[in-house]
Amino acid sequence: MKAIDPVCGMEIETLEAVAHSQYQGETYYFCAEACKERFDQNPEAFLKPQDREEEPSRKPKPETRGETRKLTLPISGMSCASCVAKIEKGLSSLEGVIDASVNLAVENATVEYDPSKVGPKDFKQTIESLGYSLRAERVELSISGMSCASCVEKIERALKRLSGVLSASVNLATERVTIEFTPGEVSPSDFKESIETVGYKVLEVAPEEDAVEVERRLREREYLKLKKRFIVAAVLATLVFIGSQHQILPLLDTIPQRTMFYFLLVLTMPVQFWAGWQFYRGFWLALKHKSADMNTLVAVGTSAAFLYSLVATLFPGVLTFAGHEAVVYYDTAAVIITLILLGRLLEARAKGRTSEAIKKLMGLQAKTARVIRDGEEIDIPIEDVRVGEVVLVRPGEKVPVDGTIIEGFSALDESMLTGESVPVDKTVGDEVIGATMNKTGSFRFEARKVGKDTVLSQIIRMVQVAQGSKAPIQRLADRIAGIFVPIVISIAVVTFVVWSLFGPYPALTFAMINFVAVLIIACPCALGLATPTAILVGTGIGAE
Repeated sequence: MKAIDPVCGMEIETLEAVAHSQYQGETYYFCAEACKERFDQNPEAFLKPQDREEEPSRKPKPETRGETRKLTLPISGMSCASCVAKIEKGLSSLEGVIDASVNLAVENATVEYDPSKVGPKDFKQTIESLGYSLRAERVELSISGMSCASCVEKIERALKRLSGVLSASVNLATERVTIEFTPGEVSPSDFKESIETVGYKVLEVAPEEDAVEVERRLREREYLKLKKRFIVAAVLATLVFIGSQHQILPLLDTIPQRTMFYFLLVLTMPVQFWAGWQFYRGFWLALKHKSADMNTLVAVGTSAAFLYSLVATLFPGVLTFAGHEAVVYYDTAAVIITLILLGRLLEARAKGRTSEAIKKLMGLQAKTARVIRDGEEIDIPIEDVRVGEVVLVRPGEKVPVDGTIIEGFSALDESMLTGESVPVDKTVGDEVIGATMNKTGSFRFEARKVGKDTVLSQIIRMVQVAQGSKAPIQRLADRIAGIFVPIVISIAVVTFVVWSLFGPYPALTFAMINFVAVLIIACPCALGLATPTAILVGTGIGAE
């Protein structure tokens, strides 16, 4: 028969137990005398809540509670049973934690909790505040399809609902999400599924491909597609705008109004439903998940103007009052969509330049290295250089990886690292840094740091982390954007009702115009894009 040592969590055979103790009618078995001694000193500290007898003075737990979850957290830094007791006590003290059990043998904690009151982020903070750390992994994913800060909030919320996700941070400017999670509880495939469920696409990169280059090609393709839509929309919107002024323009004033309305309808339809299709798609995906974003504002606002004009064109009698003929607002819908497409186009071009600093840094690396294997000099890709190998560098070549000179001497241009243009003399025993330029002599050196461990790779990684980070003001902006769109829609509806009831004649027309104005002007693009773009510019200049 097997039992669990309540102090260290080790599973042992009862017949092979070193010691045992009786407490409140129960027998507990131990793997060592030290565990028994700790248990006898304070049994309550090592018993799970379900193992303890209910004391009369203890407050009863609520009989009803919401949906509960279980999460296993790998912990580093535990050394004895007192660590177990400390962590269990810290986690159990959090409101919403139903049960916390720590196993010293496998170094993990199992927490049962109410997700409406507490979450993985709170567990992480509590464990770290006690002096321990979580063995968490971090992954970055590239996302396409985001358009505003509401998209950021939607993706983060979907990821944080996954069990095992400690944190999720989306950067709108770089279109990347950084996820910290506990391995075993959740995997990158779960992240991909969760992101695609809320209407966005995760960029897939094959192992042999360069993620930065794949991302660049994808963004360039999206930019060209958006540019094509904008050009067509701009031409048609210009014609619609001119046609809408037909009563005051020479030559056009001779065309009958009804004919002109049909002409404007034909010109507006491609802008509304082809160039503006992405807004309708985003609106539908948001609606399916009972949320709202910038696409909702654009789709509802321009559709209101278009449908009003459509009724005025096909059924003018419905909107004709007291001798006033119905008017159309095709130009409003077409111009608004065109201007927002222009904003998206400029935004896409700015995003396309975000990886330029990273590309410049990567361009500093040597492509190949000449190493000595089996007494022969061979050229190999720098990815294949191993620690301890002897590398030969000739005049005019770049140092491929970091290491220490073992033979020869030279002068190296280290301006890529220090900014100093004067070459630095190097001889036996001196360190050399990968991507620096060898000027005069030739030398051999022993590779000490390769791949991601080189100084240049660490600099590149720091820039990437900085570009994917969020300033405190950006986190605040993202939280505001999450509730911003629903509030704007509510204000727009109130505006429409007030103008319909109390506005001057024709009240319905004024109500529709102001309804559209509130929706369109309240676009939250700048709210979510300004801060991350500023971070990108700053880190880009710093990288250079």
